[in-house]
Amino acid sequence: MKGPMRGRLVDMSIGLNQKYRITVEVDRDFREDYEKLKDQDLDIEIKKHRDKRSKSANAYFHVLVNKIASVRGGSDDATKKSLVIEYGALAKDEDGFTVGFKLPVSVDVDTVYPYVKCFDTREENGKLFNCYLVYKQTRLMDSKEMARLIDGAIEVAQELGIETDTPEQLARYKEDWSRQ
Repeated sequence: MKGPMRGRLVDMSIGLNQKYRITVEVDRDFREDYEKLKDQDLDIEIKKHRDKRSKSANAYFHVLVNKIASVRGGSDDATKKSLVIEYGALAKDEDGFTVGFKLPVSVDVDTVYPYVKCFDTREENGKLFNCYLVYKQTRLMDSKEMARLIDGAIEVAQELGIETDTPEQLARYKEDWSRQ
């Protein structure tokens, strides 16, 4: 079986057994998987499709990161991290719950994962732990999440007096990004 498919809901009805029947149109040949899966209990998730962020959106974000880092001082990585934490998307598990973890305060979280925000320190059995929220890496963001991140980076850049593209250019970019 291949990974997730893109498709479209076509029809819904209620069977004689009072269970809902959903007809889905998919974008690839599903015959082989169908034969393997028919008459089996399945885990099914249906959610709105979101395009992955485009390479040009990622490139533009990194241009902004570089310009902001130059003005603020500091590395591109530190600037990217602060922007992702401020404007990025929280990571969610398959059930839609926010992902987080805790580490002993003695552990440098940057050695574990870069895009986290500490929201609490707790004591358990006499040891202190920092509790973190996890943010998505930019390569895992969809087009909507990436657009929000870029909008935040543009806002920061403009506050620092950094020239960014015009609103018209940005609108064209976003239109192009959503098509990729």
